[in-house]
Amino acid sequence: MMESLDDAKEELKRVDHLIYVSLKYTRTIDVFLNAINRMIDAYDAMFTALLKQAVENKKLEEVPKSPIERGNQLKELYAEDQQVIDNVELFFLLRKLHRASGQTREQEYRRHVTMRTIIDGKEEIVNIDIMTSYYHFQMEFFKKVKKIILGEE
Repeated sequence: MMESLDDAKEELKRVDHLIYVSLKYTRTIDVFLNAINRMIDAYDAMFTALLKQAVENKKLEEVPKSPIERGNQLKELYAEDQQVIDNVELFFLLRKLHRASGQTREQEYRRHVTMRTIIDGKEEIVNIDIMTSYYHFQMEFFKKVKKIILGEE
């Protein structure tokens, strides 16, 4: 449980560096995709930690194998907690963004570097500001998960 939480913390450190250092100097879609991949890995580790705790507390038989199943299981376990549900939805969106084909790259090497793609019939736009807000949203969730695991919530 704590190992999964430590893995998430390490991934979030890498995301922080990618957003605040790498994007500052590189400003390419490849940095976005790398940051998205790290965010997905961090979410996966946080979800695993929460589900391992649920198994220990006898709320669950076993931790599901696939990331989609883990996300859906968390939505069921924490149905009353909107922050958990919103973060699971962001996790699903990030997975779709990372796997999306036909990504359009705009203004690379400029401040307003933008990645556009179509997901589920809707255009998704990712830029530096959106990536930063996703990161802050994820950090708040990490703090909540840490409190839950340590028994403070």
